[in-house]
Amino acid sequence: MFYPHERIALFIDGANLYSAARGLGFDIDYKRLLNHFRGKGTLIRAFYYTALVEDQEYSPLRPLIDWLDYNGYAVVTKPAKEFTDATGRRRIKGNMDIELAIDALEIADKLDHMVLFSGDGDFRRLVDAVQRRGKRVTVVSTMRSQPPMIADELRRQADQFVELETLRDIVGRSHSERPAAPVRNDDDGYDYDDEDEEDDFDRPARA
Repeated sequence: MFYPHERIALFIDGANLYSAARGLGFDIDYKRLLNHFRGKGTLIRAFYYTALVEDQEYSPLRPLIDWLDYNGYAVVTKPAKEFTDATGRRRIKGNMDIELAIDALEIADKLDHMVLFSGDGDFRRLVDAVQRRGKRVTVVSTMRSQPPMIADELRRQADQFVELETLRDIVGRSHSERPAAPVRNDDDGYDYDDEDEEDDFDRPARA
């Protein structure tokens, strides 16, 4: 599915990939993921996108963000927006689609192959735009979670679709191997909902 001479870039929708892996019962080992795609061709860049809640004394995402920053990833963040919905629950919106799309279009001419880690159907037009520049696009997500994480229109648009479950033994680790400072586990109080138009997740109010 990859040619040795290809220039490759990874674009990781952090919340979406996390939800897909969680739905399959494993965590992503980002060191193994990077090494795997380095072996597929010439890896130009690996982008990771996530929104952060700025007013938290401690963000469970911070250890991951710091590690990615020092280990070969270009991390793109922005402040998440927090609000209270009609039921009184505190919710957080952090949509990174625009940032990912702009970066992908800016670097497309320097690539042969784009790998998008997201199942968000909003990226179909981005994939189409990159393909019209003569580039191949692989989408990595899953149909095997309940519900499936990959939008049908995105899967159809991509040159190839990689089922995340098939990469479990290559880029995954079990929950029992999770490091002492976990990232985005259920105890963090976040409930991600990637079916919403924006990356939207609940956080119970804290005393």
